[in-house]
Amino acid sequence: MGVTGTNGKTTIATLLYNMFRLFGHKVGLLSTVCNYVDAEPIPTDHTTPDPITLNCLLGKMVEAGCEYAFMEVSSHSVAQKRISGLHFAGGIFTNLTRDHLDYHKTVENYLRAKKKFFDDMPKSAFCLTNLDDKNGMVMMQNTKASVHGYSLRTICDFKGRVLESHFEGMLLDFNNHELAVHFIGRFNASNLLAVFGAAVLLGKTEEEVLVALSTLHPVAGRFDAIRSPQGYTAIVDYAHTPDALINVLNAIHGVLENGKGKIITVVGCGGNRDKGKRPMMAQEAVRLSDRVIITSDNPRFEEPQDIINDMLAGLKKEDMMKTVAIVDRREAIKTACLLAQKGDVILVAGKGHENYQDVKGVKHHFDDKEELRKIMQI
Repeated sequence: MGVTGTNGKTTIATLLYNMFRLFGHKVGLLSTVCNYVDAEPIPTDHTTPDPITLNCLLGKMVEAGCEYAFMEVSSHSVAQKRISGLHFAGGIFTNLTRDHLDYHKTVENYLRAKKKFFDDMPKSAFCLTNLDDKNGMVMMQNTKASVHGYSLRTICDFKGRVLESHFEGMLLDFNNHELAVHFIGRFNASNLLAVFGAAVLLGKTEEEVLVALSTLHPVAGRFDAIRSPQGYTAIVDYAHTPDALINVLNAIHGVLENGKGKIITVVGCGGNRDKGKRPMMAQEAVRLSDRVIITSDNPRFEEPQDIINDMLAGLKKEDMMKTVAIVDRREAIKTACLLAQKGDVILVAGKGHENYQDVKGVKHHFDDKEELRKIMQI
């Protein structure tokens, strides 16, 4: 089963993997964070591997007795025919926002790559699409597969609502069943709804899926919260597109105790990637935060200061009043912690699960969560 879209792929694929293992099945996972042949982890460099690695991994899953394989399907993998020849039982579309334009050049090309995944689906398969995304039905226009929808707004096959939201989690309503989950934010409610729908379409009952959902926890580096002894909260998240950053910051606003507490955002942009999103990332961070620290992400073969300057170019004079630029990511995180008071929230965005910084072709060990724990002395 494949999951494609700009945001949410890792969370949905990983939760389906965890859920079906809870049900007692042997399961495979192909994802950005790590590949798994049932319980055996196999490190990964790409969201979707090259065809030889991909088929080798699927072969290992078959040999290990896996009944299901859940995989992230990147736009690159569709365009480069890495998934050609695979037979999918189902596909999920999450959303489409600006990303990978360094490769696809235009949003239309990016959309077309994602859409081809569904165009090529066989008649025997099912597609599950996000009706809250304006491209949700566009993706389904030429598919031969059966089409199902999920939504937090409209009546459809899998309808969800957020009833309550706290730092500990949310109370949700899925198809008129209430459930409590360990996740925060509307974007996560949408991800969980996709997991719910996919599991039901794969033959599980709504009741058993809801029980499993209530026990699942967030994926590494996705809205990963750490409470400090000083009373502030730090959140590590992979958000590296403007839309993902908006989602995470809105989720934090939604759970800030009585609107009290400030939001301090640490954010950068990757080098040798879409330059057009850099000013947009800075603008959204400033719009939805009280303080912003712009820093390095994975500069790759660019100069970190040049990337920061591209981000700062999107800001007005008044925006600069609450923005500071610190090239060293470790120092940027440390500064955010020094600024934080009891009840505040620090968002460290962009790298999530990654435990390295890519500088001039060399990967140096660097883990946002590790850095925060050191500073907090926990």
